[in-house]
Amino acid sequence: MTTDETTTAHRAAELAELKARVLAGPSEQATAAQHAKGKLTARERIDLLFDPGTFTEIEGLRRHRATGFGLEARKPHTDGVVIGWGLVDGRQVFVYAHDFRIFGGALGEAHAQKIQKIMDLAASAGAPLVGLCDGAGARIQEGVTALAGYGGIFQRNVRNSGVIPQISVMLGPCAGGAAYSPALTDFVFMVRDISQMFITGPDVVQAVTGEAITQNGLGGADVHAERSGVAHAAYDDEESCLLDVRFLLSLLPANNRELPPAEPVGDPVDRRCEALLRLVPADPSRAYDMRAVLREITDHGDFFEVHEQWAGNVLCALARLGGQVVGIVANQPSVLAGVLDINASEKAARFVQFCDAFNIPLVSLIDVPGFLPGVDQEHGGVIRHGAKLLYAYCNATVPRISLILRKAYGGAYIVMDSRSIGTDLAYAWPTNEIAVMGAEGAANVVFRREIAASDDPEGTREQLVKQYKDQLMHPYYAAERGLVDDVIDPAETRARLIDALAMLRGKVTSLPGRKHGNQPQ
Repeated sequence: MTTDETTTAHRAAELAELKARVLAGPSEQATAAQHAKGKLTARERIDLLFDPGTFTEIEGLRRHRATGFGLEARKPHTDGVVIGWGLVDGRQVFVYAHDFRIFGGALGEAHAQKIQKIMDLAASAGAPLVGLCDGAGARIQEGVTALAGYGGIFQRNVRNSGVIPQISVMLGPCAGGAAYSPALTDFVFMVRDISQMFITGPDVVQAVTGEAITQNGLGGADVHAERSGVAHAAYDDEESCLLDVRFLLSLLPANNRELPPAEPVGDPVDRRCEALLRLVPADPSRAYDMRAVLREITDHGDFFEVHEQWAGNVLCALARLGGQVVGIVANQPSVLAGVLDINASEKAARFVQFCDAFNIPLVSLIDVPGFLPGVDQEHGGVIRHGAKLLYAYCNATVPRISLILRKAYGGAYIVMDSRSIGTDLAYAWPTNEIAVMGAEGAANVVFRREIAASDDPEGTREQLVKQYKDQLMHPYYAAERGLVDDVIDPAETRARLIDALAMLRGKVTSLPGRKHGNQPQ
């Protein structure tokens, strides 16, 4: 063996030893401390996200070059973030994962450059990016250089928006300006008790306002999943959270130039849904759970619901129909009778925009009595927020199908992807009631004088309500005027939707030339 060969072999052995130390992390004590908090390490999370043995790491030997405040004596490899790519169900996905064991996952110059590197690679390769976030914010010892690192990340979040799917998984604290990166991504997942997001922490809040509150009370998973709408989903543990991230990725295209991944159809496309005849009451005033409808019509009853705990009066879900991915927007009669309000409009608008950006056809299931009335709604800007949903639908170029199950009243009917704003196909069940408002309210307005002058006002009102329904609200009124393409048997809903989606698969629509629209904010 030559001297050169001995040297090369020796260097290779040194490299293997160094990489083994990097994989092990800073120390057993640091790993134990992470586990004691009920948290997994960055590499354990990566193992849960990717198919076994498929993760490739880059810049694992990177170290910061900062000095001062003792940093020159602490230069751990990775600089507190692991980056690379791997396969999820055989499809390429990129990732960055904060390592809280190193500098508390705080972002410094090298750390930021690594994240920016993987964001650029994901965009170049045209593949989704997942951020496993567990960091304490900017690395204070590096000063403004750390803050500038966030600027580069935010810029890439915006540049990649609508180009590749971006998913943020919050697995630790996220405070201050750092919270804006997840807010710019398409989906935010949180885990109860271990993840928090806020701009100013509890200490600052108490100092400024006098309000005493815990970190979880201020920005925990349930707060953001139920009240603020920042989180799309909240989980009890990291394992179930990352399992759902994998499920979501299985429904998304790699980028905006591809269609969502299709799967072989194991559920008959012509399956009749007889249960729908029992699940949905004909009486428009009776509540039911729209999720039961989704379970009946989707492939195997599976769907991924977005913002399940927030703005429950509208449902947004990704599912498959005939093996093809669709986005479903549906009013929820079991919550606030399914009315649209500020939060529901915002929730549905963002979902519609996401589906349109990534070539996911839209199916709207309509059972809406109108917009929620009230001083708080009007002062809160329900006009502006309702216009967001209207804008999103009108701007969408993907295949769009609407189905009116029961009520479709007033402006809310128009906003929920009606024929007049461009839906490709509009169907209705024979239980549909499409009108400016409910028959009782309409009769009170139209026949106010007749009712007031009658010797039997209640009897006259009932008679005139029936007359209004018979003339303007019968199930075929809209179909006779071309506002509905067909009135269908509810049991045929699945088959008719799948057939329509197959017909529309090659749809091509071009928007007017413009830099971008000025959508309501």
